[in-house]
Amino acid sequence: MKYGALPARPIWRKMIITVSGYHGTGKTTYAAHLAKEIGLRHVSAGMLFRKLAQEKGMSLEEFGQVALKDPTVDRLIDERTMSEAEKGNVVIDGQIAGWVLKEIADLRIHLITPEPIRIQRIAERDRLTVEEARRQTVARERVQSERYKLHYGFKVEDFSIYQLILDTSIGPIESISRILVDAAKAVMNGTRRKTAERSKNQTKP
Repeated sequence: MKYGALPARPIWRKMIITVSGYHGTGKTTYAAHLAKEIGLRHVSAGMLFRKLAQEKGMSLEEFGQVALKDPTVDRLIDERTMSEAEKGNVVIDGQIAGWVLKEIADLRIHLITPEPIRIQRIAERDRLTVEEARRQTVARERVQSERYKLHYGFKVEDFSIYQLILDTSIGPIESISRILVDAAKAVMNGTRRKTAERSKNQTKP
């Protein structure tokens, strides 16, 4: 994935949207589609983590153990995520993107999916047996939960910061994507109205 690639459609404003969720919820797929539909860039924190693991010659499970002991791994990803966010006009997906950017994100989305469906998706995506996909996913998410609590002080099970929580198993990709696009456009339109009102008030004598 190319980080910070410019979209083909015109950018409306410096909007920041985060898409979070457990593995297998489709966050990267939906974030990429959302970015394309509303004319924003797409950045994936999860893909950066994968890239770092590959560079180290480690599996995601092994690299997760390294990250648990070494907070500089998360810090590196956070710095890159924040750097891209500060440029604006971006949809950023990542398991904790909403937490990392909670002070500046205009819309924080969290995707959920029943575990059996998530495991099946991961097995098909990574060409694993269902049993192996379950073992790897459970192990990774256990380590990640410990890591985030240790390094950040929050629980990934806490969804209180999200403005939109959506189960991606309730319908086809097109329907889920439409809900996300409509929500993003509503936020964008509301933000533009507020900006216009502020500008109007500032020009009054």
